Amino acid sequence: MEINLVSDTITKPTPEMLNYMMKARVGDDVYKQDGSTNELEVAVAELFGMEAALFFPSGTMANQVAIKLHTQPGDQLICDKTSHINLFEGGGVAVHSGVTCALVDGVRGRITADQVLQHYNEPTNIHLPKTTLVSLENTTNLGGGACYEMQELERIREVCDDKGLKLHLDGARLWNALVAKSQHPSQFGALFDTISVCFSKGLGAPIGSVLLGSKADIQKALRIRKLMGGGMRQTGYLAAAALFALKNNVGRLQRDHFRAKQIEMILNKKLWIGEVLPVQTNIVVFKLKEPVLSKLFVDKLRQKNISISDMGGGWLRMVTHLDYREVMHEYVLEALSKLEL
Repeated sequence: MEINLVSDTITKPTPEMLNYMMKARVGDDVYKQDGSTNELEVAVAELFGMEAALFFPSGTMANQVAIKLHTQPGDQLICDKTSHINLFEGGGVAVHSGVTCALVDGVRGRITADQVLQHYNEPTNIHLPKTTLVSLENTTNLGGGACYEMQELERIREVCDDKGLKLHLDGARLWNALVAKSQHPSQFGALFDTISVCFSKGLGAPIGSVLLGSKADIQKALRIRKLMGGGMRQTGYLAAAALFALKNNVGRLQRDHFRAKQIEMILNKKLWIGEVLPVQTNIVVFKLKEPVLSKLFVDKLRQKNISISDMGGGWLRMVTHLDYREVMHEYVLEALSKLEL
């Protein structure tokens, strides 16, 4: 029995999802004639209370299109230093949009309204890049699945309104935050100019993200997506998987969160564990008291057919997901309980 806790992106479509995909209503999406893709875009836009949506092959492309929507070359965007758009999108902010990032030292990937103000550049200062965009991430990947509080998001929105800034949300794992915090998508739709949401992580679809925004922004995004090579044809087979995930796999995220919490509890009992970031969703980030033993720890789990991530700097990560079954979970808990270094 192989147990992969490296990421929630490793899931495979269930037979039920595959069957739903094969029944997709497809056409040429470049001409907006793909029935299932159109249905997905309308459904997600309505769910968030936003005007329009656009399907993307990846969250990275959705984020990069959003950044290009809201900025001009030479501008500056504000984001946390550990954010996905800064660290894990191949320098796309520079390549695609020609902008710089004001990197904020947030708490577990979450920044505050005060920090946005501190990093904001007045447009009258010709020596500094013009601040035009704030980008947040919820949940935070390197922050161990931490969630923003709605009150802080509202304060950041107020700052953006006051300074004339656009506000984007990288919501790759927003579904987890919605379930963990008992929030509704429309609360986020009311605050952000654009939102990207992913279906290939906690929701178990094989591919696909959606970018949400105003009709005008999504019309512009359609052209930018094309410029980046994202014009696709019969996307309905992929969009159908996302539709199935949206209808069937959101509520079950609670199970992933519960299992991650149980792993956290086991780790906190081990004397050789230095720190476990408090678990809010499906990501468990931790480090050993002696980081030099990290490789030994990972190797010992691998010998038990359990794979996890080494994030560097002594930090390790486990991510629960749709394909992580109860029998696997019980095995992992027992293995961690008995493991000694």
